[in-house]
Amino acid sequence: MWLFFLRRLLLAILACVTVMVISFTLTRLSGNLAASIAGPNASAADIAIITKNYGLDRPLPVQFLDWARHAAEGDLGRSYLYHVPVWNLIRQRLPITLTLGLTAIVIALAISIPLGIIAAAREGTIADRAIMLVALIGQAMPSFWLGLVLIIYLALDLQWFPISGVDSWRGYILPAIVLAFSAVPALMRLTRSGMIEALAADYIRTARAKGLSRSKIVLKHALRNAAMPVVAITAVQLGYMLGGSVVIEAVFALPGVGYLAWDSITKNDFPVVQAIVLFLALIYIALTLLADLVNALLDPRLRR
Repeated sequence: MWLFFLRRLLLAILACVTVMVISFTLTRLSGNLAASIAGPNASAADIAIITKNYGLDRPLPVQFLDWARHAAEGDLGRSYLYHVPVWNLIRQRLPITLTLGLTAIVIALAISIPLGIIAAAREGTIADRAIMLVALIGQAMPSFWLGLVLIIYLALDLQWFPISGVDSWRGYILPAIVLAFSAVPALMRLTRSGMIEALAADYIRTARAKGLSRSKIVLKHALRNAAMPVVAITAVQLGYMLGGSVVIEAVFALPGVGYLAWDSITKNDFPVVQAIVLFLALIYIALTLLADLVNALLDPRLRR
């Protein structure tokens, strides 16, 4: 088990380094950072001063190593726009994004797992086809479009929920539903396929021969083996929700990390953008590593 953990940890570290290199390189390829900071009306002298003050005249490898060293120490730099440490900005917005992501994944699991079990247990029936149609619609529907539709009908017309903001728990409902709806198809399909494979296994036939009830066979024996790929995809989906909350937070005007990223991109606040990309990638990688460890605990074969 320890060797399995060390291998996965090494891959996670390599992924972190790759993300750091890519995020740093992309921000530098986006144009002249000093000119973006100075603004459109800045003179050449102003741009030269900013280039010198922010160390942008140094070689790129030196800039990257300096940023990586400070990031490893927990210093993600200072915002060009707010003139405060980037970590302070992320820490203030993080609870909103985490609450939104966790609420969305709970809603997605509460919908997708029961529907996936029903579709597998009634494979080939009208119920199975109807559930797969819902998955197909959810996979094809743009999340920002669904968010706008919910705002129009549920927030403006019926006034059941606020249009934006998180002054109360009701402010999380609509954006969480939109985020959850984007994750339901993958979770539902995986649950269905895993349950179909498990229900066709020999140990299930043995359980039926022993006279066990259908509910006990499905929920206790088949679901445990079908849950392993669902655990992995759940971690991936949660990481996707936290990273993909940029669009949803912009649509619903939620002051989370995603909205901060969008605002920083539009205002060329590159240290904030760079730090958020790294931070969300670290969360994504950590969730994937956790999913691998949980699967290894559920299935001893993976440890070998």
